[in-house]
Order: sequence, then structure tokens, then C-alpha cells
Amino acid sequence: MSSHDKLFLAGILTAGLLAAPALAFDFGRPATPQDIKLWDIDVGPDGKGLPDGSGTAAQGKQIFADNCAACHGDNGQGGIKDRLAGGQGTLASNMPVKTVGSFWPYATTLFDYIHRAMPYPTPGSLSTDETYAVTAYILSLNGIVPADGKVDKESLPKIRMPNRDGFIPEPEFDPARLFRKK
Repeated sequence: MSSHDKLFLAGILTAGLLAAPALAFDFGRPATPQDIKLWDIDVGPDGKGLPDGSGTAAQGKQIFADNCAACHGDNGQGGIKDRLAGGQGTLASNMPVKTVGSFWPYATTLFDYIHRAMPYPTPGSLSTDETYAVTAYILSLNGIVPADGKVDKESLPKIRMPNRDGFIPEPEFDPARLFRKK
């Protein structure tokens, strides 16, 4: 089955589910606006959704040591999980090293990922300020912000990552093509 066929089938199934009458399962309750707000924490590349708060790379160094180094290694390298630092200039080589500093296109994505999914095994346990601090520290390990750098919801979207222009959308996912009227 081609990707186009899978997308078409997914659309048919979704449309069918949306058109189906509501089923009562006699458990649970509708989500309240407060419930939704707790889960509405995603951050866009433009910084939309970033919360108030701030953190410095110096603060992040200790938070990283306490919460992240066991998996990612000291200084974001050498751990049992993904390498976070280094790799600049390797993407076009025979041995590319994909890290935050070499591969990720947006600094806001780093904040978003840490905030929602880290640290393992207690995702979401860092405060907003701790998340900003760890973000600043990882960016400083990659030479993107200074060792005494500070990030917040105003400064983070302005950071230009080294691989910002390294992503080229596949033509089949071009929104102008996908949603044009026939």
C-alpha cells in the first residue's frame, strides 16, 4: 500500500469516526478547560507556547548533572543515550553526528522536548525555570549561547541554530500542494 493510499485510508477512517454518533461508555468525564491547560504545553518553532520564566547555563549545569548526565554523559557526551553536544560540521560527512548543536533546527524545540519528555523516567518533573536552565546549558555545550548565557521566552526563539536551514521539505508534504483546491 502506498503512502498516498495509507493517507487516504486514514482520512476515510477519521471522517467516519468524526461522523459517528457519540458512544456512551459510562465512565470518565469530559475534560475541563483546566484539564486541557495542563496538557496544552507544546511550543512552536516561533516560540508560541513558551511559558514565563528563565534560566542560565550556569544554573543548568548542576540540574543537568543531577537529572540528565546519567543517560547523556557528562557535558552531553559519552552516555548510554543520545549525544547532545558536538558534531558541528559532520552532517555532510560519511560519519554524521546528529546532536542538538549540529542537527536541531530550533532552540525552542529543545525546550519543548525537555519540558514534555525529560528527564527519564520522570518526564515533566523539571520546573519551567529548570527547563530553561538545562536548555541554556545544552546550548552552551554546543557553543550556541555563552557559558553564562540566559534564556527565556523572549530570547529563545531568536537563537539561530547552526542547522536552521538544513531541512528541505519533501514536495509531497508541501501545504500549498496538499490543500490546493482542484
